[in-house]
Amino acid sequence: MSEWSYSDEELDQYFRDRSAREGNRPGEGASGDEEDGHGRPTTGFRGFFHRRIADPWAAQAAAVLSVLTGILAVGVLAGGTYVWTLTDDIPSTERLEDPTMQLATIAYTADGEELARYARQNRSWAPYDSISSHVTDALIATEDQRFYQHWGVDPQAIVAAVADILTGNFRGASTITQQLARNLYNEAVGRAVTIPRKVREMVTAVELERRYTKREILEMYLNTVSFGGNVYGIESAARTYFGRRAARLDPLQAATLVGMLRATTYYNPVRNPQHAKQRRNVVLRLMREQGAISAAYYRDHVDDPVRADYHSSRLSASLAPYFAEHVRTTLSDWATDEEYSDHPLHGRDIYGDGLRVYTTLDSKLQKLARASVEHNMTALQKVVGYQWSEPSPGLYSSSLEDYRSLTPGEDYEPFAHFWASNPEVLNDFIRQTTRYDTLRARGRGPKAAVDRLRDAPSFLDSLKAAKSRLGAGLVSLDPRNGHVKVWVGGRDFETEKYDKVGTARRQPGSTFKPFTYTAAIDNGYSPYDTLLDSTFTWKDAGADTTWSPQNYDGESSGEMLTLSQGLANSKNTITARLALDLNPQTVTTYARRMGIPDETLKAVPSIALGTSNVRLLDMAAGYSTLANGGLYNEPVAITRVEDRYGNVLWESSSSPREALSKRTAYTVVDMMRGVIDYGTGVRIRTQFDLGEYDLGGKTGTTDRAADTWFMLMHPELVSGSWVGFEDQRLTFRTGFWGQGAHTALFLVGDYYRRITESDTVSLANTSFPLVEGYGAPEDTTGSPNGGRVGW
Repeated sequence: MSEWSYSDEELDQYFRDRSAREGNRPGEGASGDEEDGHGRPTTGFRGFFHRRIADPWAAQAAAVLSVLTGILAVGVLAGGTYVWTLTDDIPSTERLEDPTMQLATIAYTADGEELARYARQNRSWAPYDSISSHVTDALIATEDQRFYQHWGVDPQAIVAAVADILTGNFRGASTITQQLARNLYNEAVGRAVTIPRKVREMVTAVELERRYTKREILEMYLNTVSFGGNVYGIESAARTYFGRRAARLDPLQAATLVGMLRATTYYNPVRNPQHAKQRRNVVLRLMREQGAISAAYYRDHVDDPVRADYHSSRLSASLAPYFAEHVRTTLSDWATDEEYSDHPLHGRDIYGDGLRVYTTLDSKLQKLARASVEHNMTALQKVVGYQWSEPSPGLYSSSLEDYRSLTPGEDYEPFAHFWASNPEVLNDFIRQTTRYDTLRARGRGPKAAVDRLRDAPSFLDSLKAAKSRLGAGLVSLDPRNGHVKVWVGGRDFETEKYDKVGTARRQPGSTFKPFTYTAAIDNGYSPYDTLLDSTFTWKDAGADTTWSPQNYDGESSGEMLTLSQGLANSKNTITARLALDLNPQTVTTYARRMGIPDETLKAVPSIALGTSNVRLLDMAAGYSTLANGGLYNEPVAITRVEDRYGNVLWESSSSPREALSKRTAYTVVDMMRGVIDYGTGVRIRTQFDLGEYDLGGKTGTTDRAADTWFMLMHPELVSGSWVGFEDQRLTFRTGFWGQGAHTALFLVGDYYRRITESDTVSLANTSFPLVEGYGAPEDTTGSPNGGRVGW
């Protein structure tokens, strides 16, 4: 309050004192004007001023006030005219009443974890009630202590700032509302240090105060302010620096984030924790002075270190980066591709509309799967690196643990023998690099460019490491609805963008065989029908070509084996004879019906052995058709999309398609039990302690061990994995380690074992339905089930 201002009580007391001194009767003023019961004049303009001028102290105040009023009147007249000329530059009424801003689209896992953000500006909107009160307390104490007293512009703060400037101390006088005006309408208001810009800011602030409550202004401010980098808004800041929601920020964290607003880089709590602590303590002191925290709390915590941990919003930091990228590209296609012109999301800005995307991924399963991939691939990398280190390395073991303790560079030189034995392969890799292209563009010849790069040790080491790095993929689907529960598309999204689950197409080897056996069962074959396990030569008279399929180890028993035995032991000879009996076109038809896209399939006899390139995701979908009793579900990654207000824009409505009869599907599943019970996948039971679960599966290996696969079926979780090299000229060196049963199987087996040992997720001990309808032969020796399902 100014020293020339009076309260009602002070005026009452003044008139009572004057009346007592002058002996006036109550109700009668000195000038004869009428007074009210408090001695205040009710009529007579002259009497009102006369009483004040009669008092010397009041007369001085009136004189000064008159001068200031005159100056202010002239200033207001001139200033008002000037302000009027600037009104065309302030934001329109429509923009003031409906400010727009870019909000990140956020994808969530099925169990509510944040999966990824897609945005130009990493911002998500937090309602006022979802922001910790410690944040608003810290903000007001630091930026605008009279926030609830002013109307957008604070004259007291301006006067104080001017006084400070005159004494050599610069301080800001912008209110929170003025700062919000700059944040919301940067182009219209501007940030230049000029009087016109400041006036536009003030006028806009006043207009904002007219239209919004104080709570709404605080909410808008905290959701628009930048916290450095690509982090906008308190919700994004809380998640980025503290890994929690804005509603759960404690006073120390709130003070740290509010303190950042002065200089987001200098006070960054991750990069500059000491600076952040100093600034945080300033904010805490101001909060204490304003009563937002107690003196005891301040005293107990002022020496605490800043405990921040950066949580990047980049896709590479996601718990499922390849899946998150798949979701992003799907949304982008829906929004921009004319093929989806009728889709509810077509025309939407997925990077600025603040959509909420709900996916099928299970965060707990994903973490277990990633842990399995990392654990086993680190050891398998040592296996293959050691085996290629020398012409005759000393260690040949069938135990992965024997290789795990080896140290590359100390115990062996990874792939040294391979590079020495394959110089042209290395030269070809060099010719594929941008460094080579640059040298060629500068005039070097092909050989000179290669020789130059061969003499660059750091370049060569980096290239060798990248090309000799084993790749991996792992995916899990719920066969009952096609929901993707796990998606590990590679070992490192930062360096390996090529997705091994949803993009890469490789030969599946023997994991393709169940499609052949499905075609056979559905066309009248029995699991107990027999075929000869021996090599043979097939000749295509029309194309004058021949085909001589052999088993993986090059040997055959020469015996008649049942189809169940042939599948369980992955006999190429049995499967090849069966495919020729059926016709390769029949095999492709069933594979397509079960979930393998038609464009990837070639109807040739060798298709039965997995020579057509397929995606791991499609293989998992095909196996899910068997596990789901013949009903095919297209893999589903997104279940629902909402706008920023929670309105549902799109919801998944896919339904299963009948691909097979239930009888056929579960008959093949029962045959595939044999793979796990006594066949090539028996390590699932013996090594990974999964004996009590009802499982079916299949191993797969291609020529020269370029690709290794494993598929595992459970009634509620179907999973598949792939292990191999990007370039198929690199392979496992030994036959043992070049099999899917000893590589890809480890990823899935370890992953399922982690599930059974977990306290947060579980693998239901359920069984596939039993199959009736086949008469069991008297001798069921070699049957995977001993005839237990009614054959």
